Amino acid sequence: MTDAQIDTTAEWRGEDWPEFRAGPPWVMAEMIAAQPALVEPILGNPVAPDIAERILLAAQRGAPVVVAGCGTSEHGAQAIAALLDDGLRQQGLRGGLVEARQALEAAFDPRPGGICLAISHDGGTRATLLAAEAAHAAGADVVAITGRADGAIASVADVAFVTPALDRSWCHTLAYGSMMLAGAAIGSAIAGGALIATAVAQGLIEAQEATTNQAPPIAERLGAQRPILVCGFGADEITARELALKMEEGPRAPCVARHLETLLHGHLVACDASVGLILIALDDVGAARRDARLALAAEAAARLGMRTAALLSPAAAAALDPALTPGGRVTLPEAPASPLPRLWPLLNGAAALQTLTLAAIAQAGVNPDLIRREEASYREAAAIAEGASDW
Repeated sequence: MTDAQIDTTAEWRGEDWPEFRAGPPWVMAEMIAAQPALVEPILGNPVAPDIAERILLAAQRGAPVVVAGCGTSEHGAQAIAALLDDGLRQQGLRGGLVEARQALEAAFDPRPGGICLAISHDGGTRATLLAAEAAHAAGADVVAITGRADGAIASVADVAFVTPALDRSWCHTLAYGSMMLAGAAIGSAIAGGALIATAVAQGLIEAQEATTNQAPPIAERLGAQRPILVCGFGADEITARELALKMEEGPRAPCVARHLETLLHGHLVACDASVGLILIALDDVGAARRDARLALAAEAAARLGMRTAALLSPAAAAALDPALTPGGRVTLPEAPASPLPRLWPLLNGAAALQTLTLAAIAQAGVNPDLIRREEASYREAAAIAEGASDW
């Protein structure tokens, strides 16, 4: 990208658009650093017990429990669904009662009755608004999880869980962390086991620090690899999806997320030494079988000359031969005990994926905050993609 392609005037920037900076520190970096301070107010949000009671009652009577969102909020919805599921399991209910859905699918085919959690950090995502309205029409309670109390989605909800800070970069990081913490607040209220905010905040800081020290070599070694595949199992597939999105929004690297097992069923045929691979193994549920498949994926990638990196729990790091991760590895801190087993894999994953993305942005030398809207062609393409508001 040449300087001539960047429009540095203020004429095209809307009132709520991110600040344009000519160089780092990027707003995105400030948003990543701000997340630990949000733990206490989000975990202490007084509406969490009310929402938890609504979800528990719906699940106990076999009514649908749906979590819907788009983009980063879709991945946030998937994380929230996992945490709510953890809470319901603690109450003796079977797993799989919470359904994460893409918002447009939920708008066209709403589940009848029950409860729908509509996830939109900016508060006005068109597909998510339609999903909330469709859920209401189908007889469901609607809960908004959002950063805007005055947003369109909050206005149609029966109750709104409003997080305390808006993400000021469009390469959303604080938004993802806020959604996940909201899910943790509600999930722990369902489970009846309190989370200690100071411990969660400190754990998040330690995860960010671990990745800050270990991520730059990975960004350098994968800097020229195209595309990059990101693979995970269990809760780590959610982290893989969000990392793939951040790598495309931030350093603008073509990136695809796949389930770990899916990678081994045909997709390697399209790979060679030009392709990068990031394996994520932070969720240690089913670790023995996971580790065996993880090693086979890394060995197969090595046979093709692919450069593999990994984000690992201490247990996964001990199980995976360092020679199989020539792209480098990040080992995250040991996960503390929690009433929600998937909380720490998801939080550690969020810290790791965001900090790794920031390192890749530094390697690429690009501005992540406007997700390329400072270039006229990308601004125009975004306007086309976002489309009219009457669909």
